[in-house]
Amino acid sequence: MRLQGISELLPSVPWLLPFLTLPRLAQRSPNLSDAPAANNDLVSIILPARNEAANISGVVTSILASTYHPLELIVVDDRSTDDTASEVMRMAGDPRVRLIQGQELPSGWFGKPWACFQGYQNARGKLLLFTDADTRHQPELLTRAVGAMLAERAALLTISPLQRCVTFWERVVMPQIWFLLALRYSPSRVNRAHKARDVIANGQFILTTREAYEFAGTHAAVRGEVAEDLALAQTYMQKGLKLHFAFAERLMETRMYQGLQHLIEGWSKNIYVGGKRSFPDEPFRRALVPLMLVIALGYWLIPPAVLLATLLGANAGTLQLPALAATVTSAAFWTLICIGMSIPGPYGLTYPLGALVGLYIVLRSTWRGNRRIEWRGRVYSETSADPRGGIR
Repeated sequence: MRLQGISELLPSVPWLLPFLTLPRLAQRSPNLSDAPAANNDLVSIILPARNEAANISGVVTSILASTYHPLELIVVDDRSTDDTASEVMRMAGDPRVRLIQGQELPSGWFGKPWACFQGYQNARGKLLLFTDADTRHQPELLTRAVGAMLAERAALLTISPLQRCVTFWERVVMPQIWFLLALRYSPSRVNRAHKARDVIANGQFILTTREAYEFAGTHAAVRGEVAEDLALAQTYMQKGLKLHFAFAERLMETRMYQGLQHLIEGWSKNIYVGGKRSFPDEPFRRALVPLMLVIALGYWLIPPAVLLATLLGANAGTLQLPALAATVTSAAFWTLICIGMSIPGPYGLTYPLGALVGLYIVLRSTWRGNRRIEWRGRVYSETSADPRGGIR
């Protein structure tokens, strides 16, 4: 009887496999907190901002509290329709702050690469830091980042910050997406990469030397890319420039999306074209990206779907026990993931809902493809799509 009970549970074994990823996900090395502190050349911090009135004062205040010196902060107002510019002007009494009014978007450019490029054109520093308005910097962040870049002799340094999830939907959906990204790109993998498909940069924090940035072609080289940070990292790799990726949860946090609508809009913009761009020289894998994402998210929906079917009287009684076991096992796994992301553990129980919304985002993003990309009040529509996922 005991052997029979064990054999009945065999169909649930595949849902134990994700636990094998936990030791890797728990690693926090290299960690920027362990890097030496350094004050060196002038750092030009370039902050593109479009309709960021709610965020801009917080990020500017945190940057100006930095222990690094010397620095300048260049805020590029990317033709905002809200009070972004006036919020920055309130803090312009600090001589380190400059507000640049962004020019009209040229043909063939996406908004963020264009804003970053304009910031670079006005920058004076030998070191350039590109960061986002949805970030908050601890005072030691920049000194540790410069110290790590010097110690590693890297041309580009990027980090993985704490992802702050506040609302119900952020806490339900973000773990699903972030888990896939963490599996695909870990700092240890990026730091030893020899192929462009294995590198990434986080556009929330990209520190680079001016010399390397210009050698890589600046943001002009990735002007038609939605995932411009990923494309920039690949360009550095292709140019033979060294990248360094480190964890920095104690030194920076970010809140990417605020609420369900914002979250769907943001990931719909990124997930399909970014997924394809992650295989720049492999057309077969690029074509399979939507299928891989559907399988990865659908995997979590199978046990609760089968369990629900058996409870509703479907003729699948022998699957009820393994479906229950797989559902409970999955809930335990996602509880651990949530705790690791500083999200209350009980949100792990909502994983089927998170996977379902994630699946909707993948299908929505795939359906739109390169034909319609929306962000911050802009709609990009293209007729000539680059096979790697950009525009031309």
